[in-house]
Amino acid sequence: MAKSQFSLLLCLSIVVGFGFLSGSWAKETVGIYELNKGNFSVKFTNWGATIMSLVVPDKHGKLADVVLGYDRVMGYKNDSVYFGAIVGRVANRIAGAQFTLDGKHYKLVANEGKNMLHGGSKGFSDVIWEVKKHINKGPAPRIVFAYSSFDGEEGFPGNLSVTVSYTLLEDNQLDIIMKAKALNKATPVNLAQHTYWNLGGHDSNGVVIQIFASHYTPVDGKLIPTGKVVSVKGTPYDFLEPHAINSKMDKLPNGYDINYALNGSLSHKMRTAAIVYDKKSGRKMELLTNQLGVQFYTGNYLNGVKGKHGAVYQAHAGLCFETQGFPDAVNHPNFPSQIVRPGHTYKHHMLFKFSTH
Repeated sequence: MAKSQFSLLLCLSIVVGFGFLSGSWAKETVGIYELNKGNFSVKFTNWGATIMSLVVPDKHGKLADVVLGYDRVMGYKNDSVYFGAIVGRVANRIAGAQFTLDGKHYKLVANEGKNMLHGGSKGFSDVIWEVKKHINKGPAPRIVFAYSSFDGEEGFPGNLSVTVSYTLLEDNQLDIIMKAKALNKATPVNLAQHTYWNLGGHDSNGVVIQIFASHYTPVDGKLIPTGKVVSVKGTPYDFLEPHAINSKMDKLPNGYDINYALNGSLSHKMRTAAIVYDKKSGRKMELLTNQLGVQFYTGNYLNGVKGKHGAVYQAHAGLCFETQGFPDAVNHPNFPSQIVRPGHTYKHHMLFKFSTH
């Protein structure tokens, strides 16, 4: 082989290797992308495969953005509350930032005291995703983001290929599908979409919600699951019937930050997880998923966050409904497994339906 040929191959190898090891191609830039369908529109950035805004009409036809966030991409790069992002490789908390799989112990990157939260200090919310497809026309406008997570990233085993697709459907529906393939090692995977919603358009905190779950997974003082799955009956976590959030939240020290075990069999069939209704605007949001759990979070740790159009977000300014597997499942054998093995694909499906009445 000629020296020039060898040098070229060496350079190509370094570029390819860097692209995979860094989890993203170096040439990929951060941008803003939009999908529109009638008066329903959503903006994204490929920093964290993030939803930046979602605009829908109220009962009078007035349009408003119902997503908390920032005006510019730079805000998301400096974000510490996961506005609108895809979080992973494992969302929620892992106790002690460690687990054992197939007899091997893995130590992860702790970023919340001794525990790991939402994939570590640089999880999927803090990386550049590749834009694989962006079609803003036709009956189903769509954008697809992809990310290659490398073996050892934040301590997790194996290379993982991840995609997230966002599609606008008829009647103001947003369809989200997250997929992940383990390429060479078994690994835990639990992705979540971490949008903060305010159906009043940054001007409401008195919404009525319904969560279709008879049980929840209680936590300790560090928000780590105890391993139990208990009934919501007689607790502030009971939203089997529609209730105003404020009617129950004063019974909790900070607000809601809890995983619900959704009703239905332990199968990954689509079913309704939650319904949110804002009486003032008339906006209603219904969430369906194929996941077994949903983390209901009331933005308890928002504290003077400077957001869109000069808004300053305080605690409880928005609501998160993060469909997911059960938190810390890697350390609770009684929880449904989140382990994905080579040759198998993780699929997480969410469907948001927006309407008014």
